[in-house]
Amino acid sequence: MAPDGGSPGAQAPFGLDARPANPTCVAPPRPPDPAGATISRAFPELSFTQPLFALQAPGDSRRIYVVERGGRVRVFDKDATPPVSSVFVDISGQVNVEHDETGLLGMAFHPAFATNGQVFLSYVGNSAMGGLRSFIVRYRSPDGGATLDPASAEVVLEQDQPFSFHNGGHLAFGPDGFLYFAFGDGGGRVDPKQTAQNPELLLGKMLRLDVDSARPYAIPPTNPYATAGGRKEIYATGFRNPWRWSFDRSTGALWLGDVGEKLLEEINRVELGGNYGWSILEGTECARGSGCSTTGLTPPVAVYGRAEGVSVTGGYVYRGTAVPALAGKYIFGDFGSGRIWTLPGDALPGAAAAPQLLVTTALSISSFAELNDGELLVVDFAGGGLHRIHASLPPAPGGEAFPTLLSATGCADPTNPNLPSAGLIPYGVNAPLWSDGAGKERFIGVPDGAVMTVGPEGVLDAPPGTVTVKTFLLGGKRVETRLFMRHPDGIWAGYTYEWNEAGTDATLLETGKVKTVGAQTWTYPSRGECMQCHTAAAGFVLGLEVAQLNGDFTYPGGRVASQLRTLEHIGVLKLPAPVEQLPRMPAYAGPEPVETRARAYLHANCAVCHRPNGLGRGELDLRYSTPLAATKICGVAPEHGELGVAGAMLVAPGDPSKSVLSRRMHSLSTARMPPLASAVKDAEGTGLVDAWITSLPACPAGP
Repeated sequence: MAPDGGSPGAQAPFGLDARPANPTCVAPPRPPDPAGATISRAFPELSFTQPLFALQAPGDSRRIYVVERGGRVRVFDKDATPPVSSVFVDISGQVNVEHDETGLLGMAFHPAFATNGQVFLSYVGNSAMGGLRSFIVRYRSPDGGATLDPASAEVVLEQDQPFSFHNGGHLAFGPDGFLYFAFGDGGGRVDPKQTAQNPELLLGKMLRLDVDSARPYAIPPTNPYATAGGRKEIYATGFRNPWRWSFDRSTGALWLGDVGEKLLEEINRVELGGNYGWSILEGTECARGSGCSTTGLTPPVAVYGRAEGVSVTGGYVYRGTAVPALAGKYIFGDFGSGRIWTLPGDALPGAAAAPQLLVTTALSISSFAELNDGELLVVDFAGGGLHRIHASLPPAPGGEAFPTLLSATGCADPTNPNLPSAGLIPYGVNAPLWSDGAGKERFIGVPDGAVMTVGPEGVLDAPPGTVTVKTFLLGGKRVETRLFMRHPDGIWAGYTYEWNEAGTDATLLETGKVKTVGAQTWTYPSRGECMQCHTAAAGFVLGLEVAQLNGDFTYPGGRVASQLRTLEHIGVLKLPAPVEQLPRMPAYAGPEPVETRARAYLHANCAVCHRPNGLGRGELDLRYSTPLAATKICGVAPEHGELGVAGAMLVAPGDPSKSVLSRRMHSLSTARMPPLASAVKDAEGTGLVDAWITSLPACPAGP
C-alpha cells in the first residue's frame, strides 16, 4: 500500500477532486462457518434495553419473557403479527445499575407456575449500610403470566457483595425440583480473600435450595454440608463468575460457563459436591503461578484462551429439531468476541474437549435462551435484539472462495500488492492507536453509490460492503495487512494477511500467530481477537469517528486538505453540521494542554474497552468526551489489585508511581494494558500520561 501522503504541500480546498470508482474493494459474503448453522435476527420489530436473559414459562410456548438489566422484564407474544412487548414487572427502584455487572441478572419460573404463579428474580441492589447486596426474591403473577405483582415480593436469600463485579446471578430449577443459584467469588483480583474455596461463605458457589418445604427455604438433605462442615446451601464450590448455566433437558447434566481472569475461559459439568478449582486453578492453569495442588479438584470439560474470547457465556445442550447437525451438542458463546461454539453433549470433566466453532457474530452475547420446543435464541446485550439459531443454506454452486491472497481481494493492485486498488481512499487519525512502534497505512473502500453517515458518538456508520484496510510496517517493511469488512448481511468481521519475506504478497491467516520480526515479537490477531476490540460498544470501526478525522491530511501528490471536507466533497460522507462545529481530537504532540492530549491518548488506546458496555472490567469511562470527574479514575481505589503499591489509586493526582493506570501502561507482565497484541512499551504515550498525572493538583469534584 502507498504511504499516507507525499511531502507536505500548500493547503488545498479538497484533497481529492472526485470520488474514485471502487468496483473491486467491496466486502463479499462472509466465509461460511463450518458447522452448518447460522443466526439471524428474530422478531426484528422488537428491541430491548441491555437484555441479559430470555425464557418461556412452563407449558406456555406462546409468550417470551426478556430480562433487562435495568430492572424490567418485558413479555411478548411470539406468534403475534407484529409482536408487541409489554412490561411484565418493573423493579427498577430496587435494582442498582451504577456498575457494569450489577442489575437485574436472572429469572426463573417455578415448575408449577401454572398453578402457583411463582416467579423468582435475582438482582443486585443496595444494602441498608450503603453497600451492594445480591437478592433472590419470590414473586407471584396474579393473571397467569401477563404481569408480576411487585407487592408480592418475598426475599428468599440475600448476600452482601464486597465488590461490584463477579456477582453470578443466574438461577434455575433443576430436574429435582430444587432452585439452583450461582454466586461469583465477590470480585477482586485473583479472589484476594479466597472466598471461592471457603465453605463457610456462599460466594464462589453453586447453591441448591428447597423453596417449597419451608419459607424462605429449606435445605435439601443431600447437600454436601447439610449437616455440618460449611454453609448448608452449598451444592458445589470453586467458581469465579458463573455466567449462565443450564440443565440438559434430556440427561439432567448441569453445564456451566465460568469467566476466567487473564488466561482461560472454562466450561464445567457440575455435580453434587464438586470443587471446580477457582482460585487454585484458572481453567487448567495454576492461578497464582506454578506449583499448585489439584487434589480433589474437578477439571473443566473444555477451556479456551484469549485468542478466541474474553468472557464466556454458558449455553444449552441443543434438543430442538430445526438444526439436526446440532442435536445433542452443547452450545455456548463469548460476550467479547461474539463467537459461538459447540462441544459434544456427552463430554465429561477432564476430557479436554476442543470447542468447535459454530458461527462468528458481531453480538455481545449475554445469554442464550432455550424455548419450550428446544430451539435456541441468542440474546444481544449491546444491540438489544434476540437472534435465532437455524440451519445455514449450503453455498451456492460455483460460489467464489474467500480470497487467500491479498492480491486477490480487490483491495490491492493485483500486479503490485504494495499499492492500493484505485478505488481506495487514504485517511489518517489525529490520535493513533499504539501498535508496538509500527508505521501504518490506512485506506477505506466504500461501495460505489453508497454514502457513510455519522452515527452515535460521532462514529461513522459505514454501509454494507465497506472495507477498511490497514497495513503495518516495521522498519519500513510490510508485516501485516488487516481488512475489516462489513459484509452484505451487515455483520463486521476482521481478516489478517501476513506478508511474505519478499514483500510481494500477503497470505490470509486462519488463526492468530506470533513471530519474531527483526528484534521484536509481532502478534497477528485471530478473527476472534479482532472482534474483542472492534465491538458494538466501540462502534466497530475504530478510528473512523468525526473527532479523529477532523483535521488536515496530506493526500497523494502532496495536497494538504481537511479530511472531513474532502470526504463530504467527493460524496462519500454526509456530515450532520459544518466542519467547524464538529468535535476535534488533539494530536499527542501539539500546543494543546497536556490533559487534552493525554485524554486523547486514553481515548484511542483504552476507551475501546473502558467505556459503558465495554469489555473493560470495572466502571471506567475513558472516552475523550467524558468529563474527568465522570471517568471514575481520579482518586478511585482499584478493584483489581494495587500492583504491589499500598494505597494506590487508579489515578493518584501528582504521582504516577501510585497510579495503577500508569503502572499498567509501563508493565510488560500480565498486568499490562492494553493486554492484547502488544509487547513493546509506548515510551511517548506513557510519558504523556505520566506528565498529565503529575500536573494534576487534585481530582475534580464529582459530576
